[in-house]
Amino acid sequence: MPRAQVRHISPFRLSTDFGNLKRKKRILYLADRNILIDQTMINDFKHFGSIMTKVKHRQVDKSYEIYMALYQGLTGSEEWQNIYKQFSPDFFDLVIVDECHRGSAKEDSAWREVLEYFSSATQIGLTATPKETKDVSNIEYFGEPIYTYSLRQGIADGFLAPYKVIRVSIDKDVEGWRPTKGQIDQYGFEIEDKEYNLSDFDRNLVLQKRTQLVAEKVTEYLQKTNRFQKAIVFCIDIEHAERMRQALNNLNADLVKENHKYIMRITGDNEEGKAELDNFIDPYSKYPVIATTSKLLTTGVDAQTTKLIVLDTVINSMTEFKQIIGRGTRIREDCDKFYFTIIDFRNATRLFADPSFDGEPVQVYEPKEDEDIVPPEIDYTDIDDHGDYETSSTDEDLPVGREKLGDQKPAKYYVNNVEVKVLNQRVQYLDRDGKLITESLKDYTRKNIKEEFASIDDFIKKWNSAEKKQVIIDELRENGVFFEELQEEVGKDFDAFDLICHVAFDMPPFNP
Repeated sequence: MPRAQVRHISPFRLSTDFGNLKRKKRILYLADRNILIDQTMINDFKHFGSIMTKVKHRQVDKSYEIYMALYQGLTGSEEWQNIYKQFSPDFFDLVIVDECHRGSAKEDSAWREVLEYFSSATQIGLTATPKETKDVSNIEYFGEPIYTYSLRQGIADGFLAPYKVIRVSIDKDVEGWRPTKGQIDQYGFEIEDKEYNLSDFDRNLVLQKRTQLVAEKVTEYLQKTNRFQKAIVFCIDIEHAERMRQALNNLNADLVKENHKYIMRITGDNEEGKAELDNFIDPYSKYPVIATTSKLLTTGVDAQTTKLIVLDTVINSMTEFKQIIGRGTRIREDCDKFYFTIIDFRNATRLFADPSFDGEPVQVYEPKEDEDIVPPEIDYTDIDDHGDYETSSTDEDLPVGREKLGDQKPAKYYVNNVEVKVLNQRVQYLDRDGKLITESLKDYTRKNIKEEFASIDDFIKKWNSAEKKQVIIDELRENGVFFEELQEEVGKDFDAFDLICHVAFDMPPFNP
């Protein structure tokens, strides 16, 4: 059986003609989530129109050429549910498996039988995060990747959005916290005596003021940049996502009053939130603006205009980390989306240093407690895999009083009287080769500009002769000149010309 594995960075889809693929007449597109099917039909496959159908309600119509289907819609525990057998084994010429590191990736997966049934078809697996573990091997099934497009390459080519990171260190995350002897939480439970640290917070112990501080920092960033930029806040679990939604609601009450959909919890158990998912990812839909979630939005969701990703969850899986970063990598010039920002409260971005990650941030920012949360703006015109799915909340997941649980140990302790504070925040830049800048931004910029212009006379000559000054500015941007960051550092009154003259050639502004 001819197979091929295509590695890509979400949210890209197959865009290359692989040999004879254009001759394929009947195509099956498989996924394990509705959002993957629906957004592909609406976006990348929209031109297929009347020759394309989505298999649903276990109904098969063999008059189409392209079939979009969920594994779950083709199979089942009962034989009558295995409607894929209504097609002959050689019906399809091509089978495309989206997010092929999941679904039928395991050899013993109940869904693998679908691929085996259509074994005569060419099969292509698409994934940004191929898996190679003792249980899952994309290479074993699909073979070596025939096409790989890295995040770094996508950014360099201008197809994927670069990004910067704001790292926020909270004192209790760094130092840990231990209750005093016999200390009880706000619901009357005696807190287990142990040292609680970053991996415990919001998983089995909640510091309410920590949640408040995170919400305050996120709100501060939005207020100083754009309160209507699409943002996703990744939380530990559903209960944490709900608390974060409430905290953000309180801090943004003015906009919530205008429209209650300004902030929505979009999780697997929340029907109202899930109903707004299409609006959240629609580039032209204003609301919702902020989505709090745990796992539902980690993979495959094509949120093209997302400009802010907040990490308040522990991430040890490189697969999960790459998927989350992929939520922001789309560029939408028509919506002024050229880059995105990550605010990291859990040191998840340490995974950038992992050799298996191929696209470092352009900036990492760690401001101290009294410093601005907003870094200088940039204008760009598997250790422990917890899985891709969240579980629905249960009564045990929610805070309850002692009268309900009695002597049982609660799922989480809730502590509302422990002070927390920010230790530091930092932004870090990457140069054009993807390396961290260790020198000062002004020195780095001066060096880059002088590689282009040997003297101020050379620069002025080219500037005056250029029909469009923006061409020179764009060229310098591509060569690593961070105009907005420099304006923050040396003064916002400088225009591009003055900024270059001042930083590179120590000249006072010509246009004060």
